[in-house]
Amino acid sequence: MMEYPLLVHRFLERTSVFSPDKEIVTREGDGVHRYTYADLMVRSSRLSNALAGLGVGVGDRVGTFGWNTYRHLEVYFAAPAMGAVLHTINIRLFTEDLVYIINHAGDKVILVDPDLVPLLEPLASQMEMVKHFIIMTDDRGFTTTLSNALIYEDLLSAASDAYSPVNLDENAPAGLCYTSATTGRPKGVIYSHRGIVLHSMMEAQADTIGFRERDVVLPVVPMFHANCWGVPYSSAMVGANLVLTGVRPGPEVICQLFESEKVTLSLGVPTIWVGLLDYLERSGKTYDFSSLREIASGGSAVPISLIQAYKEKLGVKMVQAYGMTEATPVISYNRLNSHLDDMTEGDKMRLAGTQGVMVPGLEMRLVDDEGNDLPWDGEQRGELLFKGPWIASEYYNDPRSSETFIDGWYHSGDIASVNADGYIQIGDRVKDMVKSGGEWISSVDLETAIIAHPGVLEAAVIAIPHERWVERPLACVVPNADSQGKLGKADVLDFIRDRFAPWWLPDDVVFIDEIPKTSVGKFDKKVLRERYKDHHPES
Repeated sequence: MMEYPLLVHRFLERTSVFSPDKEIVTREGDGVHRYTYADLMVRSSRLSNALAGLGVGVGDRVGTFGWNTYRHLEVYFAAPAMGAVLHTINIRLFTEDLVYIINHAGDKVILVDPDLVPLLEPLASQMEMVKHFIIMTDDRGFTTTLSNALIYEDLLSAASDAYSPVNLDENAPAGLCYTSATTGRPKGVIYSHRGIVLHSMMEAQADTIGFRERDVVLPVVPMFHANCWGVPYSSAMVGANLVLTGVRPGPEVICQLFESEKVTLSLGVPTIWVGLLDYLERSGKTYDFSSLREIASGGSAVPISLIQAYKEKLGVKMVQAYGMTEATPVISYNRLNSHLDDMTEGDKMRLAGTQGVMVPGLEMRLVDDEGNDLPWDGEQRGELLFKGPWIASEYYNDPRSSETFIDGWYHSGDIASVNADGYIQIGDRVKDMVKSGGEWISSVDLETAIIAHPGVLEAAVIAIPHERWVERPLACVVPNADSQGKLGKADVLDFIRDRFAPWWLPDDVVFIDEIPKTSVGKFDKKVLRERYKDHHPES
């Protein structure tokens, strides 16, 4: 076969020829900015040349600290094309973690959105290797205390638009993303050119997400998160229109963009979709979502009740995806296999509540505590292990790699069962399981049941200490607007009582205003565990 390295910049080469007039739309204030893939090609080439003029070379880290915008997108292609490594920095990290990952990655330059500059200014002196900060704006009058700060549009206007990508080995690094660790420092994951290209090809398959040229794609997932689930690359590869949400998007903005841009495919985490549904119910506003063929939801388990609500209230299909930073990130997608077409609607909906079947190109094992393979019977639970061309083989420069990457397999830390058809049902992260009297209780199963209550907006279940049973489950519940002050402990427990063994039921229910979230929108259970570590249920 012909030697032909798989390189990220070839996506933009292709789409600038075959789909040059397809649009990239970014919300800006009360309006939108529009341009084409042909424009993206020119401007990303200018950016590559401008970065080279600042001394950025092959292997250097180019950090981004920004929202979902067209300028951020330009870095997605400019850095890998010149052989540099795109490092998308989580804008919601604690300051200590921000400084840590910027230094650990060795970022040489950081491109930052204007409204986020105040977050970096007090930390700049601790950033050991950063030579330049590039403010992603055209405002020549922008002022900052950041040293060696440059204005993005000034850089581009002075640079050549000659396209001269660097020839690389396909296994060379193209991206770097850090996990939003719940314990310890974030861990870096390198994405190779080969891994990104193969992942994008997988995402375009009809039985996975199915990116296609006629799509209008709106990623709600932020561009700092696991390379935005690969959306910018997969969209460019097929020539889909891309809609970017801009600075600080809320549910109203997302709804408006769905309607005005006739979005066909959107991707985000469950907390986003819960918030959007809550906004629609609170506001009473209606929007035309008829263009949406699908919403993909991942990052944490999607309650069946949420999938059903989107179908019945909005006429929108919601599909579960499963993945993680270490997997570039998609591992499975929930399509209904043809031999299951005759299932009842109820059974189909229950199956929709699983994480689906592993996508082509990967291998998977389900193992017990001793590493023995477990049967795929839908009953036995064990840890999921993965390997494949877009699965990381180690963490970047981190001794914790040996705890996670063992004998060629990535140990996910996710506890699950797998049925005979290969559908994955995530139970919990190992650390989120409740071990009561030596038996495991799944917090996810309890949460999914509780959130189906019509008066519940969100629910998280954690373990609290118990003198006799070591741990017992505590349900932390956020009532919806109509149930504030009305929902009681008995209402919640009675609602789920028939679905679980008595010893699974939470010992108590506490009602709170909001469940703490991590920087990527997942429930931050470590905060709840700390808050309720001394909680004693009322008798």
